Amino acid sequence: MQKLTRSDLYSLEQYAKLRNEFRAKVMEHKKHRRVDVGPHASLFFEDRLTMHYQVQEMLRAERIFEEEGIQEELEAYNPLIPDGGNWKATLMVQYDDVDERREALAGMIGIEDRVWIKVDGYDHVFAIADEDLERETEEKTSSVHFLRFELTPPMIAAVKNGASIGIGIAHPAYDYEISPIPDDVRAALARDLD
Repeated sequence: MQKLTRSDLYSLEQYAKLRNEFRAKVMEHKKHRRVDVGPHASLFFEDRLTMHYQVQEMLRAERIFEEEGIQEELEAYNPLIPDGGNWKATLMVQYDDVDERREALAGMIGIEDRVWIKVDGYDHVFAIADEDLERETEEKTSSVHFLRFELTPPMIAAVKNGASIGIGIAHPAYDYEISPIPDDVRAALARDLD
């Protein structure tokens, strides 16, 4: 999947005109890229369109229009675009109650390393997490982690040929599995692979 370049982006003025339409398109697209794993964790599988939206929103929010600032945003978000042999996802751990969230995150240190995907017929693939920076302390983990799942060529071929996919988290404080994932998500993830 191609990385984003400056020429792919809308100017702030163009984006202001297109934002509602573009946002609606991306929100519909994202519906088929989300997997809820248990009651408090969700994986959002990223791709070029989701990252295009993220960059545009950051440029808009921060009123960034200078070349250097735009390049910094591209460098921050391009690594989250899969390259055809992997899937990249944002893990979000969500609790409505602040105190419950604080307590849960304290017990979930290391959760980002215990997220897995499984292509039917193959071994579990555990996430490579937070390559950009450390997202936990000795007291708690973050509620947001960035994950990469590297697939072998036989796994890619199996997914392209319709193999089911399971996703789970195997952490002592949070142990859930979705297998198989919904067909629409499986189809979206298959399209991400070369």
